[in-house]
Amino acid sequence: MTPAHPNQNSSDRSPNPLSQYWRVLQLFWSTALAAELEYRVNFVIAAFTSLGSLAGSLFSLSLFYQTGYQFQGWSWEEALLVLGVFTVLQGFSATLLAPNLNQIVDQVQKGTLDFVLLKPISSQFWLSLRSVSPWGLPDLIFGIVLIGYAGTRLNLPPIAYLASIIPIVFGVLILYSLWFILGATSIWFVKIYNVTEVLRGLLEAGRYPMAAYPVAYRVFFTFIVPVAFLTTIPAQVLLSRAELWWILGSGVLAIALLLFARAFWGFALRFYTSASS
Repeated sequence: MTPAHPNQNSSDRSPNPLSQYWRVLQLFWSTALAAELEYRVNFVIAAFTSLGSLAGSLFSLSLFYQTGYQFQGWSWEEALLVLGVFTVLQGFSATLLAPNLNQIVDQVQKGTLDFVLLKPISSQFWLSLRSVSPWGLPDLIFGIVLIGYAGTRLNLPPIAYLASIIPIVFGVLILYSLWFILGATSIWFVKIYNVTEVLRGLLEAGRYPMAAYPVAYRVFFTFIVPVAFLTTIPAQVLLSRAELWWILGSGVLAIALLLFARAFWGFALRFYTSASS
């Protein structure tokens, strides 16, 4: 038999990077879930906490509407859509962002970032997806239920829900990028603890439609801290009254921030001083 050429079927011997990352992700999340589910009572506590938080949000929103007042152009049910999208993003943050990105500061402070950088895998991938928490699922479920309830009251067609997935995904990417960028600044400002709490505080404005705020605040929460792209625009898409250029702008912003977060992390690592050096 003729021996195979050394380069023959090289693709069979070289693992596909995407499949390799997928296997690593499965290992990450299965291990994290197994560890978290040892304390199942935490899920019940998280559910009651989420329910209490949602009840507080509904109560504060109802204070504006109980006297007949409503935000300009937003009925009670329409405002519930915004709150529902906010709750979904809050659940996503608790499930994936907080368990991972809040640890960047600790990794830098303790010097354990060295071990991450030595691994044969993208450090950003490792830091962003190493863990997953099921305790954010109640917020995700409550947010979807709230959107479904408000949408039913408004007789929204099924296509509206499908269309809203696009800006919600853009919102997720924007939220992740902002969170990661802030976490990366801990390489310079090592003493900063929970720097992302500043971002989370600002994002609380997303509970209400942007019409609830004065013009100056609307500008700030649209062009400085893009809260409007996270909750109000997806709700407007659900209501089929979002202008196309706002949706396109949301996509451009999401991609630009994602690319910037990647480049910023590479830039920040140039200034990282290894704990072993």
